[in-house]
Amino acid sequence: MTSAESAGNAVHLLTPGRIRELAARLEVRPTKTLGQNFVIDPGTVRRIVRTAGVEASHTVVEVGPGLGSLTLGLLETGAHVIAVEIDPVLAGALEETVVAQAPGAASRLTVIAADAMEITELPAAPDRLVANLPYNVAVPVLLQLLQHLPSLREVLVMVQAEVADRIAAGPGSRTYGVPSAKAAWYASASRAGSIGRSVFWPVPNVDSALVRLVRRDPPVTTATRADVFACIDAAFSQRRKTLRSALAGWAGSADLAEQALRAAGVDPTLRGERLDITQFAAVAAARTAR
Repeated sequence: MTSAESAGNAVHLLTPGRIRELAARLEVRPTKTLGQNFVIDPGTVRRIVRTAGVEASHTVVEVGPGLGSLTLGLLETGAHVIAVEIDPVLAGALEETVVAQAPGAASRLTVIAADAMEITELPAAPDRLVANLPYNVAVPVLLQLLQHLPSLREVLVMVQAEVADRIAAGPGSRTYGVPSAKAAWYASASRAGSIGRSVFWPVPNVDSALVRLVRRDPPVTTATRADVFACIDAAFSQRRKTLRSALAGWAGSADLAEQALRAAGVDPTLRGERLDITQFAAVAAARTAR
């Protein structure tokens, strides 16, 4: 490869100055409504990509690329990137930014101007999700994509630290709840590091963290995913109550809830925070078998 070819294939990550320049040109002001906090530190971008284990053979879906900081970091690996952006101004400018910063990588980028909550399919089947998810919709977006994109094998997302704890929590933990149990239907989850506030613009008033999810098969059950998720929602809607009481409305009565729990081998006096996804699936199956 000649030096000219090498220069053409180079990827120049966005610097803080370049990010503010782009934002000013596009008249973009990060909004709390869309949960926008742009990563402005190239070192953090490379750390996220490295932690995600992205390689040239991967097809990565990124949600909320914003001005393109993480997008460029993903393209730097040689991977193909499908960027889903709800903001039409940002979506329209992303390809131009990549052409300017990484001309040799532009052919590996596909931009989808859409709400990630409405995504049910993509032009190609991604095997990775890597994203800085907006704090206000992180869990719904994550569950939406895990449900509708079965090709996803691994996920690394940056979310509010408190949300990361909830997603990665196991049964018995005080942070274990609906996000933990529903995510466990699709994957095993774990914390993958912390991110300082100073790498964002604007600087958020919350801490951030990386959470990793590795796809696995859902529990073997005769209940549908919707049945199991309804059971989870009911169990945690009144998390201080015993499962016999909390599941009464869902099952039809407290007695019917107890019957389903006992049929599934679950103590009716337990609370929802004690059950893993396999037990929730068993309870849901026992109810639907009546």
